[in-house]
Amino acid sequence: MAVRHGSLSPIDIALNQPGWQSHAAVTEAARVLLDCLTPLAAQSRWVIAQLGQSLDGRIATESGHSHYINGFESLVHLHRLRALADAVVVGAGTAAADNPQLTVRHVTGKHPVRVVIDPRGRVPAEHVLFTTDTAPTLHITGPDVNSTTGNAERCVLPLNTHGQFTPHDVIDLLAQRGLKRVLVEGGGVTVSQFIEAGAIERLHLLVAPLLIGSGRPGLQMTPIDTLESALRPSMRTFRCGDDTLFDVQLRASP
Repeated sequence: MAVRHGSLSPIDIALNQPGWQSHAAVTEAARVLLDCLTPLAAQSRWVIAQLGQSLDGRIATESGHSHYINGFESLVHLHRLRALADAVVVGAGTAAADNPQLTVRHVTGKHPVRVVIDPRGRVPAEHVLFTTDTAPTLHITGPDVNSTTGNAERCVLPLNTHGQFTPHDVIDLLAQRGLKRVLVEGGGVTVSQFIEAGAIERLHLLVAPLLIGSGRPGLQMTPIDTLESALRPSMRTFRCGDDTLFDVQLRASP
């Protein structure tokens, strides 16, 4: 792996499971970046999620406004995750509301395959994900949806008793296509469903120094009665501009 070291030429970095090694000195910024991303860059298979939120756990206002809770450095970090991923997954709510591109623009890297999980086929056909060929798009719908979505390839999965896809079915479908590094980018409902199903290995939670006071919460999972049932994962923290990145390990990688 080559990492650009200030104004000098790129230097070679050896990646491995415990960490990374370099025969040349690296800047402090490069060291932090390598410490953060080596667990992803060194593995050929993973499923991670990313959420950006305020200090009080909000990902948008009551009206749905969310641009931008997190700072520019957090946006760059998100694009680094996309560049490392084979596929980036969003739910129908995020795709419909934000009309995202889901491409790599703020760093150098290959665009991931864009995946829209849309059980009822409610994402508008004129949205960017379905009308551009910048990157391949998979549109995953339920069996009763009649949909023609432009440049996207449609895939059908069965729905569970809640009218949603089982997260592991989505991961298995992508793996069958050789898409083994998966980034679940949003929104909060989709990320919550994947975490609760045990499908997420790491969560990159970017917290902005901002209090919204109301609005849409990030993680929303089944209520628990006592704190003995709460998840207590190991985690690391990194500075990301004015934001704080919590690198949360929810379960061991395969």
